[in-house]
Parts: sequence; structure tokens; C-alpha cells
Amino acid sequence: MYDLIGDIHGYATELKALLAKMDYQEIDGVWQHPERRVIFLGDFVDRGPEQVETVNIAHNMVKNKKALAVMGNHEFNAVAWATPDPKYPGEFLRSHDDKNQDQHQAFLDQVGEGSDLHKSMIRWFKTLPVYLDLPELRVVHACWHPKYLKTVGSLTDCKNRLLPEAWEASSRKGSEAYDTIETLLKGLEITLPPGHYFLDKEKNERTNVRAQWWRTEKLTYRDLAMVPGSEIEKIPHTPIEAHILPGYDGVKPVFVGHYWLKGEPGPLTDHIACLDYSVAGNSDGKLCAYRFNNDSKIEPNRFVWVNRY
Repeated sequence: MYDLIGDIHGYATELKALLAKMDYQEIDGVWQHPERRVIFLGDFVDRGPEQVETVNIAHNMVKNKKALAVMGNHEFNAVAWATPDPKYPGEFLRSHDDKNQDQHQAFLDQVGEGSDLHKSMIRWFKTLPVYLDLPELRVVHACWHPKYLKTVGSLTDCKNRLLPEAWEASSRKGSEAYDTIETLLKGLEITLPPGHYFLDKEKNERTNVRAQWWRTEKLTYRDLAMVPGSEIEKIPHTPIEAHILPGYDGVKPVFVGHYWLKGEPGPLTDHIACLDYSVAGNSDGKLCAYRFNNDSKIEPNRFVWVNRY
């Protein structure tokens, strides 16, 4: 069976503690369990102090068939940062502007930008599938969205890995490929009614809000919006049209990361779980896992975590 682990962001000490708590052992340099395998939900890098070790642990486990992994938005961004833009000489698929550099600099410092190690990690990130749809469960980094799971098929190979020629289109804002990857790896965004906006943490005006896509009852924009607490009053209580949310068929459990949740880990719904509990966010953060045992729905007692050290 599987143990699913949320966003690690370079906190290798916590990763090793969590693996040990679940009775994994490091044998010949590879963390492993005699009866179980890990599924990593992506976001291995950026922010934390032990990013190289984190990637090495995960990569070794995947390479030795002790784990599976999907791509997070930070792995996608890392590849795009390192990939020259064929249309604009001297530019890259992810702009090297101050905002993006600030987000990515800790990884570049630790790995050594342009080093052989950096290049090898980028090659591995490119092999990570966008999603997994296994017989027992489903995994995607941010949003299980039927529409975009269909369109991503034209961008990926038989193992759900982005095709070499798909990286450019997926990085080009305004394309269907861009919208697809943005939604699956970064979450569903919805446009606010005309005249409404909020300020993000960089004080930029935003007219799109990240939405809690897993909610299905009749809701308003404010109910669904994931914005800084100081900005929530700017989001209107206008009812949202039902077709905007993807819904979920509940055929089997689906696991996501990405959302920087707080508090005690637990299900989002009977069939949806988020395993990102902000280990990189603050001293109260947790690195969280779910011990899957062919559960037909998400069981609260299967969440396991370690606090940030």
C-alpha cells in the first residue's frame, strides 16, 4: 500500500523524521519499507534549508521503485527557469524577474545554478508525471479537474509526463496548454465580478482568486476565495455559477498538496485530502502524510505528521 507525503520544500530533516515515524528505514542510501511505497505530491524545492538532500532522498526512492512522485508547480517552475525561450534569445520560459528570482534563489544557491547537479535535477523534474490515476487512488499537485485532465493528454506521453515540445506552450500565458498546467499544478482560479479586486501579498491588484475547487454546495465568491485574511472583505458575496466548479465524481480518493493548510490534518471531503500543512510556512507548520490502505473514502485516523523542527 501507499504512504502519500505532501509538500516538503527542502525540509529533509522533517522528511526523514516522518519516514522513520512510518517505519521506513534507510538501507544502502535508500529509504524503504518492506510492504509499502511512498507517493510524493511534488514541491520538493524552494524555501527550505536542505533542498538538495530532499531531492536526493525522493529521487533515490523513485529510482529504486520505493516511491512514486508527481510534479509540483515548483518543479515545473524550476524547469521553466532553466530552459531558454526559443522565441526570445537571452530569455527563459520563466522570467528571471525579481519576484521569480526571490522565490527560487534558495534552491539556486544550494544546488549551484548551472552546475552538473542542477542540470541533473532539472532532468529528473522533467520526468515527473503531471498526475497519477491508479486503480485505488488519484494524485495531482493542486486540482483534479476533468476538463484540464482531458486537454493535458495532448501535452503528455503515456506516463503522463510533459512532452519535450510541450514545455514552451505550457509556459506561454494565454495558451490552452498554459491554462491546463496552471490549473492542475497551481489550482483553479475564478474571475471576480466586474469592479472587484483584492491585493495579493506583494500588494498587486488581482481580479482572479484561487478557489476551493473541492467544495460543491451553493456558494459565493467569498466562500470559495483563498486570499489573505485582510482582503477577504473585498470579495463579494455574489453567488457563483455551479458550472464554474469542476466537482468530483468520488469514484476513488484523490490527494493533493499545494494549499498551505493549518491546524490538525484531516479530510477536505469524504474523497479529497490535502497533505500540504505549511512545513515551510512557519514554526507551527507540519510535514504531513496519509497512510492509504485501500480506503474507499478518506479516513481521519490515517493522517500522520511531524512538526517542523
